[in-house]
Amino acid sequence: MQSPASSVFFEVNGFSIHYYGVIMFFAIVIGLLVIRFIAKKYYKDFIDTDIVLDILPAIIIFSIIGARLYYVLMDFDYYSNHMRDIIAVWNGGMSIHGAIIGGVVTGFVLSKVKKFSFLKYADLFSYGLAVGQAIGRFGNYFNCEAFGRPSSIPFLKLYIPMEHRPFGYEEYSYFHPTFLYESMWDLLVFLILFFVVRKIVVFKKLSDGTIFFSYLVLYSLGRYFIEWCRLDNVRDVLGIPIAELVSLLLIFIGLFSIIWVNKKNGKI
Repeated sequence: MQSPASSVFFEVNGFSIHYYGVIMFFAIVIGLLVIRFIAKKYYKDFIDTDIVLDILPAIIIFSIIGARLYYVLMDFDYYSNHMRDIIAVWNGGMSIHGAIIGGVVTGFVLSKVKKFSFLKYADLFSYGLAVGQAIGRFGNYFNCEAFGRPSSIPFLKLYIPMEHRPFGYEEYSYFHPTFLYESMWDLLVFLILFFVVRKIVVFKKLSDGTIFFSYLVLYSLGRYFIEWCRLDNVRDVLGIPIAELVSLLLIFIGLFSIIWVNKKNGKI
């Protein structure tokens, strides 16, 4: 697999439109279409689509802010000395963990203000989030980022130009396309949620939140193992990438919450 010739999609009067931004736009749009389709077909008796449309803008905005803020804080040593780069999101640097935090906090606050079930709507948004992530990861490809350790496997290696190779790996040309691994995992997470978890929830009449917390467990499980292969960890704790620690934390929170919400409502 070859790296892209350029990260710029096109230019207009000296203003560059980057592939990263275009892909993120389509990731959001397609994720929203998935949410809309599933809401109308499977949740029409439980979900108010007017509420969905009402809260979407705020959730999208604060998810993006959370994604960028989280990334900046994780690499604060750099951004504290390059303040102008904080807004340069077209160069990459969006954390899904930050997006989840931003979206969850915003959704929870709105649920209290507008009086709707946070967990019920969180279940619905989980489908779109997984699909959006699967698409959005290709933005990393065009920025030559989120790749893994050197690879010699013919069909699982990505050429990385010299200027994008990490320090100490300059002599290697091909690396694991971990962005692709995560994209494929995100798509699998969606399929599991939609075709397996959703049906179990309906059949056993499990509590609201089961799908959302299952998403946290499934996504974090894949991210934990993929993180072992990645080279671009911006922050470690005792030599362990913080993304691995956060993934483990989310797995624990997800499993505990699945048991808690269903036990609380007498479902298990």
